[in-house]
Amino acid sequence: MAQASTPLIPRQPLAELNGLRDAPGWIRLTSHVLTIVVGGILWRAAGLPWGLRLLGLLASGIGLATGFAPLHECGHRTVFRSKRLNDGVAWCAGLLSFYNSPFYRRYHQWHHRFTHQPGLDPELEDPVPTSGWTYLLEVSGWHWWTGKLSGYHSLLWGDLSDRAYLSPESIPQVRRSVRVQFLVYGLLLLASLIGGNGFLWWSWLLPLAVGQPFLRLLLLAEHSGCSFGTDGTTNTRTTLTIAPVRWLMWNMPFHAEHHLYPSLPFHALPAAHRWTAPHLSHLDPGYLAVHRELLRQLPSLALPR
Repeated sequence: MAQASTPLIPRQPLAELNGLRDAPGWIRLTSHVLTIVVGGILWRAAGLPWGLRLLGLLASGIGLATGFAPLHECGHRTVFRSKRLNDGVAWCAGLLSFYNSPFYRRYHQWHHRFTHQPGLDPELEDPVPTSGWTYLLEVSGWHWWTGKLSGYHSLLWGDLSDRAYLSPESIPQVRRSVRVQFLVYGLLLLASLIGGNGFLWWSWLLPLAVGQPFLRLLLLAEHSGCSFGTDGTTNTRTTLTIAPVRWLMWNMPFHAEHHLYPSLPFHALPAAHRWTAPHLSHLDPGYLAVHRELLRQLPSLALPR
């Protein structure tokens, strides 16, 4: 876990911020599910104007893609007091956003342990955009989709013994979870075929593909262009953005705060920002500013040799 060399938040305020409360999680989760459902209803309502239907498609797609956020937060088991409830919500959020939560939780623990350290952080195994073309491929979601297909192939049938973040005891658990996940997908596909309504395509895959670029833009900003090293004040970026984005992403734009204090629940991150902000090397005024700078320095984003 990457931490600053000295505590940035005093002990007493930090203890208060670390308190777990169920209500913020239920409110955020309910609003997230409503975004997906209401958007999906508008998208599939044949009698509505096409402009409104496309708006529904976009809302549903962004809601599905940003299902990654509750997966991430519940994966830390900080959203609800109950470990079982955190794990259940994480699994369902992963199902919707095409992640497997037991695998992701272990992968993500390793990312926190070795944040932005080449050869150790598993996130750095993904393609790094170093040209305009590879940047477009990354933002479009192409690398994500192809990585998911190859990754799930390995999780279902491949040799996982070389994954440092997967213990021998956890591999059967992860594999079982992935198989149950694909059983659910298979049942949805069968229901779509029997019903002749193309539900799996029109209400899940297509919206998810539409929403994926939105998520890619946000996630690419978290560590790209930051230092390769152990200092949490320099290897992670916090992006100041508008309230709807913070809401959909469960405050993940306060990403440096999250990495410095991963035990904090999502609703405490804005308060933590008051203490951490003066110490952050990467504190940017919006995602447009971040991506303008990333595009300017694309060749330098490559991993150090």
